[in-house]
Amino acid sequence: MTVLAYGTPAADAPLSQMEITRRAPGPHDVQIDILFCGICHSDLHQARSEWAGTLYPCVPGHEIVGRVAAVGVHVGSHKVGDLVGVGCMVDSCQHCADCDEGLENYCDGMVGTYNGPTQDAPGHTLGGYSQQVVVHERYVLKVSHPEEQLAAVAPLLCAGITTYSPLRHWQAGPGKKVGVVGIGGLGHMGLKLAHAMGAHVVAFTTSESKRADALALGADEVVVSRNPEEMAAHAKSFDFILNTVAAPHDLDPFLGLLKRDGTMTLVGAPASPHPSPNVFGFITKRRSLAGSMIGGIPETQEMLDFCAEHGITSDIEMIRAEQIETAYERMLKGDVKYRFVMDIATMGQ
Repeated sequence: MTVLAYGTPAADAPLSQMEITRRAPGPHDVQIDILFCGICHSDLHQARSEWAGTLYPCVPGHEIVGRVAAVGVHVGSHKVGDLVGVGCMVDSCQHCADCDEGLENYCDGMVGTYNGPTQDAPGHTLGGYSQQVVVHERYVLKVSHPEEQLAAVAPLLCAGITTYSPLRHWQAGPGKKVGVVGIGGLGHMGLKLAHAMGAHVVAFTTSESKRADALALGADEVVVSRNPEEMAAHAKSFDFILNTVAAPHDLDPFLGLLKRDGTMTLVGAPASPHPSPNVFGFITKRRSLAGSMIGGIPETQEMLDFCAEHGITSDIEMIRAEQIETAYERMLKGDVKYRFVMDIATMGQ
């Protein structure tokens, strides 16, 4: 089955329209007509080979929302016409301890929605900047938001679960003081989710101009991290800090804001390492520095259901498919509030 997609044949070539092949649905497969696909910063890194191991042609996209077009004969979890989502993975080994516990995202055999090994042509997975995708039913999520919100639901499949999973794991909720560092594609979701979970939420930004936006997104307080007095006022007071910044920066000022036994978790993925933090910032208060990567399929479904219940979507700007390179350049400049989403219906028009 041949469909249209947007991808690139090489690291130094722009993304453009191309034809790709999708397999016919197998017994446990779901064929999805893609409606919208979110644009993630990792898409740009992968397409331009800024992360090692990019396979070409590269068709990015792992924030997929669409409608089921066909199902395999043994599929019982989805039916034709259902609204569904696909996130950052489309396969895993399905038998290791991580898979058995619903933590497929940590499986050593996890297959990414694009740039992962597959028997399908061309030998690696091709992502959601395309008209259709065929995915094993285990990795297809149910979407229960209203149809008019579907475009804004798409980024939940990466930005949403990337922030939801650590907030849940470190038990953000009533009685907890939670910080969110950075107000971008990830950070704005972190603020919405932590607020909905009932935590006292403090947003950290380097820009005074983002104060009003952070409060509107759900922050109870906003701290300009370049202001030493504002930072000092929160010393040793946080249970948990979610650091979403995808650029190298000094972690020590934020570690100093944690209580005894507090944790800061990194979810941003910078192209080069952060400066090494001072060990005394850890040992004097038994603090922890951790990392987290998306979430397993059960938790991703839990996140989608939680967001539907609480009316949470991403703040987005819609683009046509042919505007993807412009969107990438704007994304590099931070010129988006807060996530681009591609309207797949514009392909071929």
